[in-house]
Formats: sequence, structure tokens, C-alpha cells
Amino acid sequence: MKHLLNLDAYPLDRPNSAEYAALVQKCRADIEADGMFNLPGFFQPGVAQAAADAAKPAMDTESFRHARKHNIYFKDKVPGIDDTHPAMTKRQTINHTLTADQLEGNPVIEVYEWPPFADFLAATMGKDRLYPMDDAMARVNVQATRAGEGLNWHFDRSEFTTTILLQAPEIGGELEYRKDLRTPGNENFDGVAAVLNGTDPEIKRIMPEPGALNVFRGVNTPHRVVPVQGQTERVTAIFCYYERPGVAFTAEEQIGFYGRAIS
Repeated sequence: MKHLLNLDAYPLDRPNSAEYAALVQKCRADIEADGMFNLPGFFQPGVAQAAADAAKPAMDTESFRHARKHNIYFKDKVPGIDDTHPAMTKRQTINHTLTADQLEGNPVIEVYEWPPFADFLAATMGKDRLYPMDDAMARVNVQATRAGEGLNWHFDRSEFTTTILLQAPEIGGELEYRKDLRTPGNENFDGVAAVLNGTDPEIKRIMPEPGALNVFRGVNTPHRVVPVQGQTERVTAIFCYYERPGVAFTAEEQIGFYGRAIS
């Protein structure tokens, strides 16, 4: 795996070492402080761009253009607010997705299937274990965001999101977020309105460099991808693991996310 990952800086292959324990501790501390951890240079030099380049032919001809309007919750009704509340306003999201079955031979698949990667993610998230999906489409996705496109404000439905930026755009494409805006007992609708209006002073923005591993706790942290400008696409790999084995999307879910279904 050294041909793909910087195991000198990030010793995922040495889980019993002091260096590994220190890395996990730092990642956990970063999640607690910032809602995420970011590991620059997680991929070896050139690997991120090679993965983006390998995906490009299929991205240009076979990717699913997922265009939708949604509110921050991806829900039509939310208890406690009515349809006039700013949180219920629908905004446009557009991206282009390749699924794992369209990425054969791409380095991101090899990384996903390497067991120490899932073990490391589980340790940083405080989970006993994480399992790869049994879904030939959803397990790994590569998404491209093109000029004028972005991912609008939302809360994630999963606790954590694991991504590696493969290619940065010329302008835009930053991750903008507001850490821990809500809690299980308080939806903080006024705070949501402030974020959507751009008046919350605690909104932050980062742009991971290509090849950086980013693990983001998005379930209570609203976030968006700033619209891209220029001819260079923002290309990101997304890795999906679960705390139980055997997870797969239904055919209906596959069609909703990818425009097609496979058994």
C-alpha cells in the first residue's frame, strides 16, 4: 500500500505502534475541536491526480448528473417549523457521480478495500469496527463538481463522511461549515436561519489540498461546497463504511442516488 499511501507519515500499517496511537489521538482531538480531521499528503504525490485522470473518461460519458432542489434537512416537513421558515427554503445542488462498479482499477478502490484503512477510521471515530458496504455502487463514489455547480447547505444523514479530494478547482469548491449547530435535543432553528442568511460569525471555510484525507462529522454540523468556477472540476472520492456488515442500498435508493439499479 506504500505505492498509494504515505505510510511514513500516517502508519496505518503499524496499528500497535506509538506513532499510530498518537495519530489516532490527534484525529480524535481534531474532531472534538473542529468537527473534522484533515490529513494532508495522505496519498502519495501524484496519486490523487492519477485517480482523477483515470476517472475522467467515464466521468465525461457515463456519470450520473444528480440535480435536485432540497432544504437543509432533505425533508418536506420538519416538526417545529412551518414552510415559511428559512430552513425550509429549497436550494439547488448539482454533481456528477461515478459509482464503484464504474471505477475498476482506480486507486480509490484499492484503498477502500484495504482493511487497515477501515480499522483506522473506526479508531478515529471511536467505533469498535467499520465494515465495507455490500453494495457494488455505493461503497465508493467519485463526484465531480463543475463550473457553476456546488453542494448546497445540508445536514448529513450519516454521522461521519469520509472523503479524499482528488482534484481542486481553479476557484471555489471550499467546504463551508458551522460546527455543532444543533444537538439531539435542540434543533436551533434560529441558528439554522443565521447560517443560511450568512450572518453566523462562526461559519468556517477550508479547502483540503488534493490527496488529503478528510473525515467530517456532519450530522449536526450544516455544511456546503462553495460553487466552483473555472474549467477545472472539483473531483472527490467518497468512502462509505457502516458499523454492521452486509449493508446495501435498495434498488429504489440506488435509482434515487445514481439513476440506475443493479442487483
